[in-house]
Amino acid sequence: MLIPRQPVPSLSVPLVDGGTFDLASETPEFATMVVFYRGLHCPICATYLKELEALTPQFNEKGVTTLALSSDDAGRAAEFATKIGANNLRVGHSVSLPKAKEWGLYISEGHGTTSIGIEEPAKFSEPGLFLIKPDGTLYFGNVQTMPFARPDFKPLLGALDFVKAKNYPARGEYTGPVA
Repeated sequence: MLIPRQPVPSLSVPLVDGGTFDLASETPEFATMVVFYRGLHCPICATYLKELEALTPQFNEKGVTTLALSSDDAGRAAEFATKIGANNLRVGHSVSLPKAKEWGLYISEGHGTTSIGIEEPAKFSEPGLFLIKPDGTLYFGNVQTMPFARPDFKPLLGALDFVKAKNYPARGEYTGPVA
């Protein structure tokens, strides 16, 4: 489990555009938003990340850079990026399943063809959303076992003004004993 205010695992992945995303090289004013998605086979992921694509300029204005990534290979990721019209949102690919587990993501086994007629990979990671501070520590994290009911981007976007103005700390950092 990742712990708020503690360093997150390293993350370096190829991007659909041919570049490389390296979390250690990110220099956002507030945070980097890393959104792990299930893959090309997931229609819910496409709808969800179309919204992030549209909101990425607003996140950038508030000091947050964005990245969506999956364990899909380059071809599937490129098809996904085209499907969601990714012009603002960076799309990474080829995340290894051990790396996904290092980030605390759940792993699922494929169950054939999805409702949109695309074959699920043999294994893939389930969704996760993380805000990583410029010093490489976790500010916010959300990990799911299903593609449904993900964090809504608009309230998250709205909360940024508050958390920045109040210097609101990352929460959930306590790891000691509880009674």
